[in-house]
Amino acid sequence: MATRKSTPAVRKGAASKSTTAKSSGSASQGESTARKQREIQDNAEAKAKAKSGASGSKAKKQPVQAGARRQPANPMPAQHLEKPGNEHELELQPRYLAPDYKGSGKLDGMAAIVTGADSGIGRAVAVLFAREGCDVAVLHLSEHEDAEATRQAVEAEGARCIVIAGDVKDTRFCERAVKQAVKAFGRLDVLVNNAAFQQHAARPEDIGDAQWDETLRTNIGGYFRMVRAALPHMGEGGSIINTGSEVAIFGSAQLLDYSASKGAIHAFTMSLAANLLDRGIRVNAVAPGPVWTPLNPADRPAEKVAKFGKDSDMRRPAQPEEMSPAYVFLASPVCSGYINGVILPAMGGPRG
Repeated sequence: MATRKSTPAVRKGAASKSTTAKSSGSASQGESTARKQREIQDNAEAKAKAKSGASGSKAKKQPVQAGARRQPANPMPAQHLEKPGNEHELELQPRYLAPDYKGSGKLDGMAAIVTGADSGIGRAVAVLFAREGCDVAVLHLSEHEDAEATRQAVEAEGARCIVIAGDVKDTRFCERAVKQAVKAFGRLDVLVNNAAFQQHAARPEDIGDAQWDETLRTNIGGYFRMVRAALPHMGEGGSIINTGSEVAIFGSAQLLDYSASKGAIHAFTMSLAANLLDRGIRVNAVAPGPVWTPLNPADRPAEKVAKFGKDSDMRRPAQPEEMSPAYVFLASPVCSGYINGVILPAMGGPRG
């Protein structure tokens, strides 16, 4: 009996010593690892502190210049325009000619309609389309002097151009404009939906029904009406390109209606791409970040216009000529024949 009782006691004691030894070893290893982690932490914090001190004495980070030529940076002219905004009234004229871009016939023999082509991104797109061999119908609201300047720039590239004034909120105008373009050029291969209305508002209560309706009916309603009017004249190989926005992805506290309309454009683009795929018509969108056009100076007070684009990743607004090559890429069957339903970000960085 005594032997039977003592055996488990001995075994228990042995197990206890073994466990203690293992526990002590694990604790020691844990402490060693913790010390190493604290050393890594101390080292990282010391480097961060040194870097912070060094950067404090350095000049502020400069706007990024990553393109073919240096572009204007902040401060932009502190200027406010009356709507709809005339490009020729801007103190700093937006750059749209893209002198370093060499055409190579990517759109030879094609015809396009570009809405909002009197200025900004639309004008830059019209010029590069022409440089690639495409005839262009310039649609605009009432900016006749600017639209004429676009026409002259398109024709200087050797392409044909017609200018049509009207409101894309009006179904009859959209249908009439498409018919005029088809009559002038004999075909329609590309539709670029680009016309837009934008007005900042500090609070939702500040957005009246008139502003909400104008924004949505112009920005997404106009896109739909132009598509509906154009489709009977477009065939296999055709392309529709919509202008979206970074605010469709990230939102904007003071652009509730505009952000909603641009979000709708992104969804419309992907849905229409799926709908038209079997007809051989591709649908894509470009989502620009801040771009120097009449849109913002005709929206915000002058002091805020001066800071336009400084919070973007590149710390400056883009120029229209930095956007237009993306539209050429999406319009050209030889470049993007297998690309459909994409939202191409052109925001200067992942955050816009």
